[in-house]
Amino acid sequence: MARITVLGGTGYTGAAVVAEAAKRGHEITSVSRTEPTTRIEGVNYVIGSAADANVLDAVLPGRDVVYSALAPRGDMAGKLEGVIDVLVSRLAGTSTRLGYTGGASSLHTEAGGPTLWEVSKDNLPAEVKPEIETGITVYSTLQASPESLDWFFVSPPTDFGSWLGTPDKGTYVLGGDVLMKDANGNSTISAADLAIAVVDEIEAPTHHRARFTAIH
Repeated sequence: MARITVLGGTGYTGAAVVAEAAKRGHEITSVSRTEPTTRIEGVNYVIGSAADANVLDAVLPGRDVVYSALAPRGDMAGKLEGVIDVLVSRLAGTSTRLGYTGGASSLHTEAGGPTLWEVSKDNLPAEVKPEIETGITVYSTLQASPESLDWFFVSPPTDFGSWLGTPDKGTYVLGGDVLMKDANGNSTISAADLAIAVVDEIEAPTHHRARFTAIH
């Protein structure tokens, strides 16, 4: 059994990771600024901001994994980079792993090729760029972090979000730094199935200071 703190534990990705980890019997603390729609029995729900040092004091010590599913939106816009800096500082040199759900834009379009961000940024609406840039910045921050920090970064596929209504399959196909597509050219996965990949990584770590992606 792992002791896991999920930051952003009521969002699309975070809630799925909390549910999957709880189903497998792990000790879960969910941190969110809002009450969950439904509470899962056995999960410790902490209502507060990950930007609050007092909240972090309560939910970081003694954890095997701290997983950030925070989104840089609303009152977290412009703050998430700072939260990650704090987490890196606090967790470096400890046995706690740091996980993070970022976006797809830092994935390469092909092995050795440009990133999705590099080939698409000129055509993206201005309003979506700050969130994408946050994910890219966090990935760079983790890459530059002290070697004593064991981290993993999860890049969902390009089509990922609650508004898509992606059905759960109970399976996933794992990838690395290159954007993946299925035989039909689709790049998608549901939150529940991405959560399976995340909890599998927590239970059997294979990506140390590395990134992975997963699709259906």
